[in-house]
Amino acid sequence: MTQQMTTHRSRARLLTPALIGLLMGAALQLQQSELSPLGLYGAVLALALLGLLGLKFSSPQFRTVLVLLALTALAWALTGIRASAFDAKSLAPELQGRDINVVGVVSAMPQRNATGLRFRFQIESATLAGSKVLLPPSLYLGWYGVGFFGALHEGDEPQRLSELRAGERWQLTLRLKAPHGGSNPHGFDFELWLWEQGLQATGYVRSGAKDPQPLRLESTWQYPVEQLRQSVRDSIFKRLTGSAFPPERSEQTRLAGIVAALVVGDQRVIDRADWDLFRATGVAHLMAISGLHVTLFAWVAALLIGWSWRRSSRLCLAVPAPNAALFGGLALATAYAVFSGWGVPSQRTIWMLLALGLLQWSGKRWSWPRVWLLAAAVVVLIDPWALLQAGFWLSFVAVGILFAGAAGSEVQAVTGIRPRVRTMWREQWTITLALTPLTLLLFGQVSLVGLLANLVAIPWVTLVVTPLALLGVALAPLWDVSAWAVQALAALLQWLSAWPFATVSVAQPPWWAGVAGVFGGALLVFRLPWSLRLLGLPLLLPVLLWQAQRPLEGQFELLAADIGQGNAVLVQTAKHALVFDAGPRFSSESDAGHRVLVPLLRALDVRLDTLVLSHRDSDHTGGAPAVLAMQPGAELLSSIEEDHELHLLRRGRRCEAGQSWVWDGVRFDVLHPLASDYDIKNKSNSLSCVLRISNGAQTALLTGDIEAAQEARLVADAAPLRADVLLVPHHGSKTSSSAAFLDAVQPRFALIQAGYRNRYGHPAEPVLLRYAQRHIRVFDSPRCGAATWQSARPKDVKCQRTQGLRYWHHRLP
Repeated sequence: MTQQMTTHRSRARLLTPALIGLLMGAALQLQQSELSPLGLYGAVLALALLGLLGLKFSSPQFRTVLVLLALTALAWALTGIRASAFDAKSLAPELQGRDINVVGVVSAMPQRNATGLRFRFQIESATLAGSKVLLPPSLYLGWYGVGFFGALHEGDEPQRLSELRAGERWQLTLRLKAPHGGSNPHGFDFELWLWEQGLQATGYVRSGAKDPQPLRLESTWQYPVEQLRQSVRDSIFKRLTGSAFPPERSEQTRLAGIVAALVVGDQRVIDRADWDLFRATGVAHLMAISGLHVTLFAWVAALLIGWSWRRSSRLCLAVPAPNAALFGGLALATAYAVFSGWGVPSQRTIWMLLALGLLQWSGKRWSWPRVWLLAAAVVVLIDPWALLQAGFWLSFVAVGILFAGAAGSEVQAVTGIRPRVRTMWREQWTITLALTPLTLLLFGQVSLVGLLANLVAIPWVTLVVTPLALLGVALAPLWDVSAWAVQALAALLQWLSAWPFATVSVAQPPWWAGVAGVFGGALLVFRLPWSLRLLGLPLLLPVLLWQAQRPLEGQFELLAADIGQGNAVLVQTAKHALVFDAGPRFSSESDAGHRVLVPLLRALDVRLDTLVLSHRDSDHTGGAPAVLAMQPGAELLSSIEEDHELHLLRRGRRCEAGQSWVWDGVRFDVLHPLASDYDIKNKSNSLSCVLRISNGAQTALLTGDIEAAQEARLVADAAPLRADVLLVPHHGSKTSSSAAFLDAVQPRFALIQAGYRNRYGHPAEPVLLRYAQRHIRVFDSPRCGAATWQSARPKDVKCQRTQGLRYWHHRLP
């Protein structure tokens, strides 16, 4: 008996290094810039298995190290094998931009926006010019335009764009491209998101007058959950707005979007202004199907099942009530997570609850670090790329803080962290303080009213709004009550968001500062003597006081953001900053300002002095409203007309040749247009502001969309065009970058901001040839991502795509 107990304890001691090894192995594989050969992954997997088999022959002192190394290698190899198998099904490069005829099924309910639909499509067959081709199994598609299109059968009435439904089989003509997203400092990794979602190509439906007519073949039984979700979402909108696809945004539409998001998990129907409000008050996590919702659902379901089960002695004799409650609650929570879209946060929660439920069922009692590591290892084994999601770290750090702050050093596995009324304040305060450094690390912003807002919002949303919204599936009038409850909460949040300093933003610190801050926050909230708690204060200072690096006096820096087809360049001196153009507007709900520039400026903690809009075209002004709203002190300098709608947001002044100013030893000169140019009716491109930036030693030239005629005049007028760095005119269009202009500028580097496979064909091949003939190095955003040039290091351009390159990132030849 003593020997068996010794053996059991020895194995138990190996569990912690095993779990750590699984997490480390997956994390190491995610750092690879390129996938290793499949044979190497297989060899490492075999070695890991041999190491585990050799445990019985190793000495007790060496077993811990051997388990750690073997499990690390095992997780590394398994993650690599999965990634290699997925990568093998990627889109062939020669199929990009071709008209491909496909038959497939809509595999998820479509997402609506002002320009059309986004939806997932499962391919069944594909042909190109009559020959079969192999496509990735799952695509992410757009169907743009408004009006009628397509028919079920010949002679049938056309179908509206809004009537595309999950489970339908369609025959479509598509144009596809490899997954490619913007690459910016502190920006959203769209390519990682596609990878984790199992989507290996994006594209759009060809539905023009000269294209083959899209044809809906039939409705199928496939994806029944998605069909049900779409029906419920449409029913919510019909109940609250009178239409399943309301044409205009209104108060009722906004409320319907929030209710639908809580029921079916469709977060995209929440209005952008509401998301801004929720983030400002720290309650955004409640407006999606998060781990909190799933955990609470599991807990309530377990209570009800346990209470009902105990009413029957026969059922209790067959299966003990605690076990029935445990697995019944987990089963219902899983059904809820599947119905709400089976999003990554819901998946993480279900796997965690399953692991902890099995632990409780087995009757084992583990220390909290081991329980915490088990839950994390289960999630990472199923979805290794979850390690790169902010939600993973926020949720698991929060759970770890609550575990560690509990009264006892040991916890019994439970189905979730049960909110108790008497501890709600302490738990919320603990989480808020401990996660503030991590939130600043991940987002560069934290809500100072979040603690108060969550004290009201958490019980209100989880105990009132969400249950009413879910019960509305059976009794539709409850959706009206749920919408009223949302409206009442929104009024409170609006009041809180109007408080002075409701949110605070700092420059996003490096990872080590964030980790130190999390430990500092944890020390402050743990039940320790105050002499030890106060040691957490200095650990908080790096994350709170971190300052982004700025140029020295007399130097300047350019950051050409990766914003797709458009221009947006951040210029910084020692104490001042300017943005030249604000990128494109993608739709009424989305633009480069909200997507890229606002997060970038917040992450770098930049206060703008001036926003320059070269001309009125939407690919240069689309993000301006968002930037102006974020930067109330920024001056507007532009060539846009006096009655332009942007002047309602900020009264600006015209850019005219001859204007100049000096910031921190750096001179800014406007070279174009002339004052007289505004009196002549010209294309907007001809009025583009041209800005020269120089510190006397190095010079940059930002040109907007000037064309050959404006270039020729600048050369003829002997304007000071010589520059080290040139923002290529008009994104590399054939109408610009004339030979005489390039000879006058003589740049070392040329930056091209253009969208990947854009419809204009920018940059044009003849233009690239002219740059190559003059030995000018060209950096375009599809290949480089955000490009950074510093006057202090004039011989180097840093490309964001090469800084943090990973194997899931798209590479261009």
